Amino acid sequence: MLQGLLCILLSLRYRVPMTFAWSTPGAALLAATATLPGGFDRAVGAFLVASALLVVTGLWPALGRLVARIPRPLATAMLAGILFPLVLAPVRAAVEIPVLAVPVIVLWLLLVRLLPRWAVPAAIALAIVLLLVTDGSALAGAPLLPVPQFVAPVFEIGAMVGVGLPLYVVTMAGQNIPGIAVLSSFGYDAHARAGIVSSGALSGVAAVFGGVPVNFAALSAALTAGPEASPRPEQRWIASVSAGASYLVLGLVAGAAAALVSSASPLLIEAVAGLALLGVFVSAVQSAVEEPRLRLAAAATLLVTASGTSIAGIGSAFWGLVVGLVVLAWVVPARRL
Repeated sequence: MLQGLLCILLSLRYRVPMTFAWSTPGAALLAATATLPGGFDRAVGAFLVASALLVVTGLWPALGRLVARIPRPLATAMLAGILFPLVLAPVRAAVEIPVLAVPVIVLWLLLVRLLPRWAVPAAIALAIVLLLVTDGSALAGAPLLPVPQFVAPVFEIGAMVGVGLPLYVVTMAGQNIPGIAVLSSFGYDAHARAGIVSSGALSGVAAVFGGVPVNFAALSAALTAGPEASPRPEQRWIASVSAGASYLVLGLVAGAAAALVSSASPLLIEAVAGLALLGVFVSAVQSAVEEPRLRLAAAATLLVTASGTSIAGIGSAFWGLVVGLVVLAWVVPARRL
């Protein structure tokens, strides 16, 4: 729910489609905290340390200037690489779970021709109906309203170094920097300082209830900042406000939503997301190759990002951008940029 509030407040404040989400690498680290000596309260202390580091980073103005210098073709190539596994999901789903996936894909195709704006919402609605029909017991006994539980943090050096610092690094490198770059690729001022400081502060609030950090979204940002949200860029902030409101609603019915999603085939969920993001993927690829002298660097960025390679716990989006910048510096000297 905190990320929903952040989407609404900052999008209204800056009239920019600023979208936030929980940290995927943070969730992965959370799953591993059971092995921490002393228990989960040490992990909460480490999460608070990571949140404080995020706030400090947001107060460093050089970050926004650094991201602004990333060439647009590389930023959009990174976005295309992030999206690539998802846009393949409808193909895989049509082969592996045709009974569920094919009706969703056919409905989406029909509405893309007849009512383009409603194609994705209708596909999502049909997927939900199919899930309920095929496994109506998924919601039986599921709690409707969540009950937050406060966890008193314990600050222990081993946990702070072993969990807190890695969590900070992967959240910045794997979430915030790609998310800011996605917004920049669509021509927006991402307001990096405000976004990172406020999300870092809210991450601290989430931490004491066992929550992972809140950060700039990359995939969600591609939906709300792209032409699928609105043909007029100055109106796309409304999509982020709507996303924030949806987060709030889902937060209130988190128990039922989690039960439904956990009972579903992950491939079906990925397939619906892939259909929603297909237009964004096409636009990103087109933008990535529009400048001939930057195409090799953009291709390197896309391929490394799409590979899903993780090095030192940092995801492929960051490394794709690093490799692309290295190739760019080698092939196109700075004086020619």
